[in-house]
Amino acid sequence: MTLDTARKIALSLPGTDEYPHFDKQAFRANNRIFATLWEPEQLMMVKLSPIDQSVFSAFNPDVIYPVPNKWGLQGCTFFELKAVREDMLTDALTIAWQAATAKKSTKKTNPG
Repeated sequence: MTLDTARKIALSLPGTDEYPHFDKQAFRANNRIFATLWEPEQLMMVKLSPIDQSVFSAFNPDVIYPVPNKWGLQGCTFFELKAVREDMLTDALTIAWQAATAKKSTKKTNPG
């Protein structure tokens, strides 16, 4: 898969925009980053839940794996673009986009 294909998949999700984020290109929906492109490394980082990260990584840990730092422990997951299947990246991006676009509850629970 190419960088352009990964970019097109991310931008095909409704309400997604691409913006610079430090030295990376970030994909945002609902003003929340859900993926970044690491162009020189040919990687895409996708923000998943730790459970989703473990499921995707189980398919091929040489191609899909946690970011090697504290962000990885929170679900940030690298996808090796040269080796990942397009349907896998599409599924992961869709899950990350859904989490980014989910409305946070503003209700305060009454403890009493």
